[in-house]
Amino acid sequence: MLLVIGVLSWPLASRIVRSSVLGVTQQEYVEAARAVGASDARIVTRHVLPNSFAPVFVFSMISIGAIIGVEATLSFLGVGLQLPAISWGLMINTAQSYVFDSPHLLLFPGLFVTLTVLAFLLLGDALRDAFDPRLQR
Repeated sequence: MLLVIGVLSWPLASRIVRSSVLGVTQQEYVEAARAVGASDARIVTRHVLPNSFAPVFVFSMISIGAIIGVEATLSFLGVGLQLPAISWGLMINTAQSYVFDSPHLLLFPGLFVTLTVLAFLLLGDALRDAFDPRLQR
């Protein structure tokens, strides 16, 4: 299941990586390193990779939350994981028939999915704020 989600989401990740690297290669410090005669390998390892890491890392954190939500949704709908497996979506699907007798069976998995996805989204947002030099005072 995660393999399918990963295969379907790689184009967006590759566009983010590409745009980040292209943005860094246009910076003045990369041109200055080229002017002083630094090799391409040195420019990539010392300038391009460290400075293009932040957007990729932020996107990864936000994507983890989205992937957890997609997996739980697909498992709830019956398209994803099936019953021998353990998933919050399966727990919610099973608990919906007991909602009037035992509402906590539905409440806790739904709450945990929501809090986990929200935590990864807020972590990605906080990392974006921390890594963005324009937001620094």
